[in-house]
Amino acid sequence: MTYIPTIGLEVHAELKTRTKMFCASKNDPDETRPNVNTCPICMAHPGTLPVINREAVRHILRIGSAIGGKLADFSEFDRKSYFYPDMPKGYQISQYEYPLVSGGELAGVAITRVHLEEDTARSIHASGKSLVDFNRAGIPLMELVTEPVIHDAETAGRFARELQLLLRTLGAGEANLEKGEMRIEVNVSVSNKKGAFGTKVEVKNINSFRSVERAIAFEIHRQIALLEKGEKVEQATRGWDETKQETFHQRFKEGSADYRYFPDPDLPKLFRSEISEFSPEALRASLPELPWERRARYARTYALKESDTTYLCATTERATFFDAVATALHGDKELVALAANYIISDLAGIFAKRAEEEYTALDPLTFAKLIRLVWSRDLSSRGAKDTLLILVEQGGDPESIAKERGLIQSHDVETLRHAVKSVVAEETKAVEEYRSGKEAALQYLIGKSMKAAKGAGNPAILRDLIIEELQ
Repeated sequence: MTYIPTIGLEVHAELKTRTKMFCASKNDPDETRPNVNTCPICMAHPGTLPVINREAVRHILRIGSAIGGKLADFSEFDRKSYFYPDMPKGYQISQYEYPLVSGGELAGVAITRVHLEEDTARSIHASGKSLVDFNRAGIPLMELVTEPVIHDAETAGRFARELQLLLRTLGAGEANLEKGEMRIEVNVSVSNKKGAFGTKVEVKNINSFRSVERAIAFEIHRQIALLEKGEKVEQATRGWDETKQETFHQRFKEGSADYRYFPDPDLPKLFRSEISEFSPEALRASLPELPWERRARYARTYALKESDTTYLCATTERATFFDAVATALHGDKELVALAANYIISDLAGIFAKRAEEEYTALDPLTFAKLIRLVWSRDLSSRGAKDTLLILVEQGGDPESIAKERGLIQSHDVETLRHAVKSVVAEETKAVEEYRSGKEAALQYLIGKSMKAAKGAGNPAILRDLIIEELQ
């Protein structure tokens, strides 16, 4: 029997603002001391009154503008009632009936809504004790909900990565999953009827994009196995066990009625049209080049293939570095394409070995100079790799480094001819093989000639000289 999986995502991301969502306490996700960024408002002292963070609202509206969503003119905040130590008020301020953004699309996935709420405190369970750190309590939190239109784990992972990149591009948040700044929950159901939904199961506690994909794949397999045995899938909330690579039961799922939403009486209603900087025109004008626009520009301007544009645009730092290099090369299509190749292969390899992708360690103008040396054939591919490693680790001038280490290729035909003559005289077997039609023998002779020229011979010139010598 064929089963069709249906997946929806709920993504929470902490927003980058100076202060928290409803108070003046500092929004600092890197603070390690517990309970220092707190005040009577985020600690829920009686009689305190919240105030809406304007910058957090602006972040959500810019996100909505970027994804082509409908920006609400009227919006309000609601109280979502539940009791847990991480929320001392006994409710969370969120949005229910009137979200700031409705609709839109990202990475081919339809969006249901994007709204604002406040984050909870952080609970810490260790050594038989439960502790609560309120530094995170009240931090502005974006919640984005997709339509249930995803049907495979790869599409879900691609969407989540694109959302993280969008948040970083807009300066709305860093969205680091490992720090809990972006938290992804997946809703999975399977059905053997086309267009029908099965029983929805929510999976929480997922802390990497790869784990999102694995959790979805596991849950699809688990639900199909239950149905194949004639058993029911129960609507519930499950967690993801990274060690066991499987989901586990946490609790049965609540419905929206359990939260008893109602408008927060302490917060004013929002009318977007009354704020000029929140007009659709002003918001669109404030947007930078978006990730998909940048990828399209790279493909159009430099004729780069899709996999290359995807890699170059995967982080804002990488794309910024590439743009600076392209500018230094005056946008020359062939030079820029060569630069892209060195970034994607050689520079990426260096960063992988260092376990750190730090583009500030390399000046774009210096990198562009290295590319010109390769293009002019003054520097071989091997010499460029060696020089690039030194530039990343120590800095300096690529031409000076290459000269100091004897990596600059010689264009002196007579000097290279002497090296070729000695190789041809010594390598009689390879000479006979080439003359009998074995092209591989020519590459062997070029390699030997490069060695005889102490690595400084231009391969193209050496090739021509060998062919000339053997005619």
